[in-house]
Amino acid sequence: MFAAIILCFILGYLVIVFEHPLKLDKTVPALIMGAVCWALLAIGFQMGWLDIIDSHEHIFSMNHGSHEEAEEGLVNTLLHHLGKTAEILVFLIGAMTIVEIIDLHRGFEVLKGWVNTKSKKRLLWIMGALGFILSAIIDNLTATIILVTLLRKIIHSKEERLWFASMVVIAANAGGAWSPIGDVTTTMLWIGKKVSTLGLIEWLVIPSIVCFVVPFIVASFMKPFQGDVRTLDVHEDEEAERLLSSRVMLFLGLGMIVFVPFFKTFTHLPPYVGMMLSLGVVWLVSEYIHPEEEFSEERKHLYSAHKALSRIEMSSILFFLGILLAVGSLESLMTHGVGALRHVADSIQGTIPDQDFVVILLGIFSAVIDNVPLVAASMGMYTEPLDAKIWHFIAYAAGTGGSMLIIGSAAGVAAMGMERIDFIWYLKKITWLAFIGFIAGCGAFLAAYSIFAG
Repeated sequence: MFAAIILCFILGYLVIVFEHPLKLDKTVPALIMGAVCWALLAIGFQMGWLDIIDSHEHIFSMNHGSHEEAEEGLVNTLLHHLGKTAEILVFLIGAMTIVEIIDLHRGFEVLKGWVNTKSKKRLLWIMGALGFILSAIIDNLTATIILVTLLRKIIHSKEERLWFASMVVIAANAGGAWSPIGDVTTTMLWIGKKVSTLGLIEWLVIPSIVCFVVPFIVASFMKPFQGDVRTLDVHEDEEAERLLSSRVMLFLGLGMIVFVPFFKTFTHLPPYVGMMLSLGVVWLVSEYIHPEEEFSEERKHLYSAHKALSRIEMSSILFFLGILLAVGSLESLMTHGVGALRHVADSIQGTIPDQDFVVILLGIFSAVIDNVPLVAASMGMYTEPLDAKIWHFIAYAAGTGGSMLIIGSAAGVAAMGMERIDFIWYLKKITWLAFIGFIAGCGAFLAAYSIFAG
């Protein structure tokens, strides 16, 4: 039964990795894998073939002690993992809804006014800076979607636009790595009490800037970013595309998302509580604000939070549910006196003693394998305390390593879908730029830790 659980996880993982060739949404194997792993674990436990271990290292077995106590231990262990998963999901649902409310009120149209150049080189840096900053405030996926949409209104040549969109992916992933709300993986580490807001910013803001700046400096001297943009009509009908509520909802929405880490710091409550408060405030304002001069009750539904809720990507939420529960089953599956994932970590440590090298490899693998299960697995493998070096390095590596392939991050997949970016084209033209940024950021992180914490 132990082998069956591991095999189920590996097969599910492979299907997720090859979702594009298989043309199958990764949510499907994630949900099946999560349910089947726990089903096999429960059957093996009930038959007395397997033991489980909870997060407090309490061991439960049907072969020793009370059966009722053992069964309660299994149920409580599952509830614990469901609870930790639900914290992340509620947080993401809140953040996604706020972003969709901003978008319904065309708040992101305000950003178009910040782009007022015809120089390709200057436009590259403006889009990169916007991607880096926006991804830290909202998230790298949403920031990429917004900026690629903006690029479509600025650059009419698709060949030119591909280069800018690809560089936006690098900037967005770099920007999301140093913020607790910038990437799903950093959010997981933050909610899982592996990193703190201040610790994440303190140790990762410089490496993330290096990861963003180095490839952009190199790209500035490349032919695709020389000269002027052929057609730039960014101000055309700009005011017509905005609403009376655009600016208010943009700054209110972004401000309430940024408020969440401060709420957690002051109240010491889980982040999802702050996100619930932020969503409630944004929802309240959206109910009473008038987006148009001639605003009627009949048009209210076009800008309502109910419509925003219908637009959030529930398939991603369900993917996280499946994958995190599957990882939780491996964390609870006992072998050699510890959880299976902890045993894997001990084995890796014995094979490759250099933990920094292991994390760098994790970052490179995140370009091929989804970084969410990688980080979820690492959280079950290591037991280092809050703000330990390894957690900061994992946050950086998993967040930025995905830029090396167009399918390696949610931001890359979004850009790929919107602009039909060819996998091989990205591999030839952009991968090396993302790699030098990733390695440069790794060097900056290790150097900073050596100097200030060594």
